[in-house]
Amino acid sequence: MAVVSLDNTITLALSVRDRHASAKWYEDNLGFKLLYHFDDAGWSELRTKTEGVTLGLGEQAEPSPGNTVPVFGVADIAAARAALENVHVKFDGETETIEGMVSTATFYDPDGNALMLAQDLSK
Repeated sequence: MAVVSLDNTITLALSVRDRHASAKWYEDNLGFKLLYHFDDAGWSELRTKTEGVTLGLGEQAEPSPGNTVPVFGVADIAAARAALENVHVKFDGETETIEGMVSTATFYDPDGNALMLAQDLSK
């Protein structure tokens, strides 16, 4: 049995220089649909053609190509994090919250690959 229960959603987070230009590229070339630009957080999100899968674009001055972070949706981030920490999964810092939008927590697999949990707070 799994340590945590995940939602039927996943966001693949990419770092990009210009979220607005990148979002347009994904719309024009892959047919993705812009969900929103959240400029205060430097984040944009698009719906892909796959049910439950979104693409998140995080703006950075020097993006790291090839460094995709899968973001798994959970109903209760505090409970999910506690369950993973209980089995010695390593987290990177505290859970971060953007009020009324999302709470996120970055953790690592045994090879050091970054993964993230996210609780949608907009509902």
